[in-house]
Amino acid sequence: MLYYLFNWIWKTFDPPGFGLFQYITFRSALAAITALLISFIVGPIILRKLTKHQIGEQSKNELRNVGNHSTKAGTPTMGGLIVLSALIIPTLLWADLSNMFIIMILLTTIWLGVVGFIDDYLKVIKKYPQGLIGRYKIIGQVSIGIILGSAIYFCPDWFSQDFHNYNTLTTVPFEKNLNFNFQFMYIPMVIFILTATSNAVNLTDGLDGLSIGTVGIAALVLALIAYVTGNVRFSEYLNVVYLRETGELTVFAVALVGAALGFLWYNSYPAQVFMGDTGSLALGGAIGGLAILIKKEFLLPIIGGIFFAEALSVIIQVSYFKYSKKKYGVGKRLFKMAPIHHHFEKSGWHESKIVTRFYIIAVMLAIITLTTFKVR
Repeated sequence: MLYYLFNWIWKTFDPPGFGLFQYITFRSALAAITALLISFIVGPIILRKLTKHQIGEQSKNELRNVGNHSTKAGTPTMGGLIVLSALIIPTLLWADLSNMFIIMILLTTIWLGVVGFIDDYLKVIKKYPQGLIGRYKIIGQVSIGIILGSAIYFCPDWFSQDFHNYNTLTTVPFEKNLNFNFQFMYIPMVIFILTATSNAVNLTDGLDGLSIGTVGIAALVLALIAYVTGNVRFSEYLNVVYLRETGELTVFAVALVGAALGFLWYNSYPAQVFMGDTGSLALGGAIGGLAILIKKEFLLPIIGGIFFAEALSVIIQVSYFKYSKKKYGVGKRLFKMAPIHHHFEKSGWHESKIVTRFYIIAVMLAIITLTTFKVR
């Protein structure tokens, strides 16, 4: 919204300096700063409200003897409202809201945020032990996948005039001039990615600062890729598919980095607030949606390697337990506990050490992701 105001002032009166607002890099920096400011202003207000109404994390029996989780019961949750405010407001202020890529990534994030909010509301306020029933949560995730996938598949010209040439394609890492075409499987692929990424980030959100920090690192990588993809010169130099209008996603992605840093202020060990499903589902959807819109779906296991490992550890644990129970009559576990960060906790690692080391791995994966554009 401020983007339109300053752009109008520049075109009407041509005051010095106002031309800067047409540049994506400048507006992205403003979005990050705005996200941080909103986090610091809105954060304490929401924290007081959550504390006042006793909207706190419930104790989990399975984590009672793991690390210091027994002391976390009662910590305010639904802090995803902070990070979503710090993400959505700067995007509305500084992004081009006529850009279809921005519209769809906002819709995806808000949609999954609402699904997560309903889950948190039922779990924390209404005291339903399971929160939103699993199948209803899946319906919410699948629904936005259908909407996003259908918009890209059936209406590519809504996004940009030449997007129909690439709407069902994705680039293949480490290969030059090679794209993979999903064709009629494109919409199921979008559904799978949004469901998988939102659930994976949700599973990662088990230690103070772990999920939000790794989301911030992944968002920074996606911001760089979005900028390059939407810049005709940089995309040509790096031999990356040029997608007109996708550069505007940089504003959203950098706002997500700022929002992540702002929320980390409250969520770092020892956490003052947890994001809950309100934040984790929305942010997972944002990461998945960005990868889909800039055609880098195959890079997600690297960009979001931490989320991938967390989700995979749960799948392996459950599958092996069922297999061993069927074969031997007694269920066995490969990990001491899943997701895998709890395995390290039960192995004696302190929570802060696990989070720091996972950050280091996430940064390494971010560097590997960026090298895929030259190592081909």
